[in-house]
Amino acid sequence: QVQLAESGGGLVQPGGSLRLSCAASGSISSIYVRGWYRQTPGKQRELVAVITSAGSTNYADSVKGRFTISIDNAKNTVYLQMNSLKTEDTAVYYCNARRPLQSYWGQGTQVTVSS
Repeated sequence: QVQLAESGGGLVQPGGSLRLSCAASGSISSIYVRGWYRQTPGKQRELVAVITSAGSTNYADSVKGRFTISIDNAKNTVYLQMNSLKTEDTAVYYCNARRPLQSYWGQGTQVTVSS
């Protein structure tokens, strides 16, 4: 099993920044990709950014140039640096980790962008 603990959500004004963290514990040795997804009421969960064990990254078009995903392997933690936040970035953000045939989710952290 893999446990994911998210932190860093909150309320921020448009144009502001937040950094989300996701610490992994448990059987993490075979994780090959980690990422962030987000969901708003009535909509499907959507990919925000992912990073592979080799360091390759992929971003949703809506966040390219504003968000950066990174990983600290010594801390088993993935970060999502979010800059130039927009009201449409408001959502619950979920951390994800994948092993062969298994996918794990964090509990979610609320990000609200509002003036």
